[in-house]
Amino acid sequence: MPRDDSLMDANGHGLTLEAIRPLFPLLERNSAGAILVDEASRLIWINACYCRLLGIDDPTSVIGRPVIEVIPHTRMPEVVRSGRPILLDIMENQGRQLVVTRLPLHDPTSGRVNGAVAFIVFDDLEPLAPLIGKYRRLQHDLAVARRALARRGSRYELADFVGASPTVLEVKRRARLAAGRTTPVLLLGETGTGKEVLAQAIHGDSPRGVHPFVAVNVAAVPENLLEAEFFGVAPGAYTGADKRTRQGKFQLADGGTLFLDEVGDMPPALQAKLLRALQEGEVEPLGSNEIKRVDVRVIAATSRDLEAMVAEGSFRSDLYYRLNVLRIQVPPLRARLADLGILCETILGRIAAESGEPRAEITAEAVAMLQQHDWPGNIRELRNVLEQTLALSEACSVIDIPELRAALPLSAQAPQATTPASSLRPLADIVADAERSALRDALDASSGNKSRAARLLGIPRSVLYDKLAKLSVNPDT
Repeated sequence: MPRDDSLMDANGHGLTLEAIRPLFPLLERNSAGAILVDEASRLIWINACYCRLLGIDDPTSVIGRPVIEVIPHTRMPEVVRSGRPILLDIMENQGRQLVVTRLPLHDPTSGRVNGAVAFIVFDDLEPLAPLIGKYRRLQHDLAVARRALARRGSRYELADFVGASPTVLEVKRRARLAAGRTTPVLLLGETGTGKEVLAQAIHGDSPRGVHPFVAVNVAAVPENLLEAEFFGVAPGAYTGADKRTRQGKFQLADGGTLFLDEVGDMPPALQAKLLRALQEGEVEPLGSNEIKRVDVRVIAATSRDLEAMVAEGSFRSDLYYRLNVLRIQVPPLRARLADLGILCETILGRIAAESGEPRAEITAEAVAMLQQHDWPGNIRELRNVLEQTLALSEACSVIDIPELRAALPLSAQAPQATTPASSLRPLADIVADAERSALRDALDASSGNKSRAARLLGIPRSVLYDKLAKLSVNPDT
């Protein structure tokens, strides 16, 4: 810390006892408390006000004693040791808060620290209430700004994982458990099922939500660059390397969450280094001998069968057990067809918001047609089909079977099995039953709380009320 020139004497030394001695009478009369200590932090002077404040009847009884024995919370030894002033500090003493200034004193010849002086600026914080209020507002604004910055990396909430089928409700239950813990999470599921949405939601709802969320797709980074991507690069680590330190994903995610997408594609050599980083909480940048401490919560995701990879030796078992602490199996779309109607409404709403065009609706017959498809691309494929349908249909405000045929794969348009005519039901009835079941599941999961049920379904509360009335669902039964 640079010295304040106003505390220098004519010889360039710090404040001296001789320089402040004329102030003693002033401090004695007007200060709420003042003390002087020597180079061993022993008390050598204390004014009458400070004696009254501390309940000391005889000032001579404390002279020569270590100041820490007389004033337990003082930082005078720190000032003597460091030679640095503490210009404003709040000190607790017998239940009172005191605003104190502490200044080091220097030998006029050698310039070394040979003591310190301290005086109480305020013994009542009431006059500082406006300043303290402003400080607290600034702290609040800073916290809000940090949360906003963190949201730039974490865009999704748990309500964005739309659905109310039993499998989806179990996924959300586990995600909420994960948000309340700091253990690693392993998300398993096919591509396009919403694993990153869950990862961001877990991060956002956790205590780390105000810190960075950093995602890296292991499969998208060339193998020879993965180590640098994860752990960073020291200046001049290799020919052509940047002359400045380049931080890796671990350093960027420090204090927050690192999301490892497609972790099953990680090469064996990097698996060992990742395991060490997770176990020891430290990384070593490429080309450096310096160890960097990091505090990172890892959420990993993969569409591959890690257990089979461990059995065949292509994925380290110790890393697998390190990652597989809290496991969440994300269901494919074909396993949650009851959510199709709600998913379509949500996706169409998002498309309208992004494009600025009027929102399109979808008929029950069109949803029933979508339920005939196997959806190998899952929710990502469903969005693609809906976007294609809107793109191919001019001024389409309602999506029905004719509009879907141009975008939907033939496999979804053809009947999958011959069904006796006597067992056929109207498509509208099938869709209504599926929506009715989803509404009841959401109400059960939320103990009848309609606002929570609407969030679970990813729909506005007004839409929930409309559907409850239209489908004759009694929330109390």
